[in-house]
Amino acid sequence: MAVSDKALFSIVFLFTAFVSSISASESQSQINVWPKPRTFSWPSPQASLLSPNFSITSPNHQHLSSAVARYLLLILTEHHHPLVTPTVNITGPPLETLTIIVSDLAAPLHHGVDESYTLIVPSGGAANLTAATVWGAMRGLETFSQIVWGDPLRVATGLFVWDSPLFGHRGVMLDTSRNYYGVEDILRTIGAMSANKLNVFHWHITDSHSFPLLLPSEPGLAGKGSYGPQMQYSPADVKKIVEFGLEHGVRVLPEIDSPGHTGSWAEAYPEIVTCANMFWWPAEAEWADRLASEPGTGHLNPLNPKTYQVFKNVIHDVAALFPEPFYHSGADEIIPGCWKADPTIQTFLSNGGTLSQLLEIFINSTFPYIVSLNRTVVYWEDVLLDANVKVDPSMLPPENTILQTWNNGPNNTKKVVASGYRAIVSSSDFYYLDCGHGDFLGNDSQYDQKAGSNNTENGGSWCGPFKTWQTIYNYDITYGLSDEEAKLVLGGEVALWSEQADPTVLDARIWPRASAMAEALWSGNQDKTGMKRYADAMDRLNEWRYRMVARGIGAEPIQPLWCIRNPGMCNTVHPFV
Repeated sequence: MAVSDKALFSIVFLFTAFVSSISASESQSQINVWPKPRTFSWPSPQASLLSPNFSITSPNHQHLSSAVARYLLLILTEHHHPLVTPTVNITGPPLETLTIIVSDLAAPLHHGVDESYTLIVPSGGAANLTAATVWGAMRGLETFSQIVWGDPLRVATGLFVWDSPLFGHRGVMLDTSRNYYGVEDILRTIGAMSANKLNVFHWHITDSHSFPLLLPSEPGLAGKGSYGPQMQYSPADVKKIVEFGLEHGVRVLPEIDSPGHTGSWAEAYPEIVTCANMFWWPAEAEWADRLASEPGTGHLNPLNPKTYQVFKNVIHDVAALFPEPFYHSGADEIIPGCWKADPTIQTFLSNGGTLSQLLEIFINSTFPYIVSLNRTVVYWEDVLLDANVKVDPSMLPPENTILQTWNNGPNNTKKVVASGYRAIVSSSDFYYLDCGHGDFLGNDSQYDQKAGSNNTENGGSWCGPFKTWQTIYNYDITYGLSDEEAKLVLGGEVALWSEQADPTVLDARIWPRASAMAEALWSGNQDKTGMKRYADAMDRLNEWRYRMVARGIGAEPIQPLWCIRNPGMCNTVHPFV
């Protein structure tokens, strides 16, 4: 129901009365909610049974109604058994109803939408969930689902939650070019994201290795550039994924990387791609003269007019398929050797042109078109910060541009926001989930080690070592920034590049490490005294990981079960630093 003045007064009165009846100090409860809410008060460990006829009443809204039906089924059938059973007093009559009230039913799922909610579960009477938007109501439904457990079902009562995220952009990036993921794998990932209150699925759809997106205006790109007919995403697939995202409060942000990482385009249009299908690092070449930073070559040619004909068809179709107002155009890792391999570019350079001017030609020919489709353009940081090939900042108006960081930790975030741009943080030092698993070169000699040597201390990968959940949890994405600069940080994304990942390892590579970022960006990684709370988070994340597994998400373990059954015994009293 949309909130009326009378209903709003009633909720405010109930809120005031309820808050006045509880302790101001936060309870150290035995109920686990992940991510931890901003305010969670349960001063007296008590619960009621959940009525077999429990129902949820809510406004009629296409996506909220779907979420309500989904959560009602989950709540009534999950019967979660916590690893440590809460010791509670069962009091009062069974809880019959959760009533949802939403102020603004029309607010779209865009960046900055209000995701706040208030949840009140009194010791008697109906529970109430109030939210500014349907997206906040979805977050509250997830919290409510996590305070229900057992068989027969119990629900925590005498409980008050007020919650709202610290950062508006909380995402997972998945690369579906290097290895293909089926639609069901993507839907499962989005569902798990929603459960963790993450709200952006950054879909890195294409790269040099394959072009799996079937586009009506350019069917040959997928027809020739994908791994095969069974490894393509049709418009119907995209519609299903986008709609599923809306039903779960998750935006689907498409990335078509360009002008680099476009070798797969050459299968349909070899004339617009430089250095396509060439060996990535010729034997006679120094590293600086390589054609790519890993196997899989190809850059779009900014000097070929046909490049823009094809590119604009692609962007037009992508904009039609994805309603998301952000469009990610990549622009990372322009490798000089790849452009220099093309005769027309060689002539351009010999006549006094530069590689940065080539990139500026491309950006100047594509950026305005993307903006004309009412999109804000997201680029990787390289477009502004690369040491060799970058554009003049005057070409990228901050009001239309967002930069995503991935190198040099907080230093590059500082450079981006100090230049006046909004930033999405995906530092490879903290947020890259593929790191530490070796490399994929077939004859890599670094692994042929003599006894006693250790030449692969970083796990044999460029961005090693492996990023533990603690590393991710403890990262402060606004470190070193002024208050004004910090306001330009929209949030962050963990990233799974797929050179060595596919559906068989998808869940375990992402979860529960992405859960660690989810809490850090939702309610922070510090307690109210400013101390890091990773020690407290361990037991809670352990519990949450087991619950995710029971919900069908193959999250990897973070401790032996013995640890949570023996509280404190897996800690140390000797700090390592």
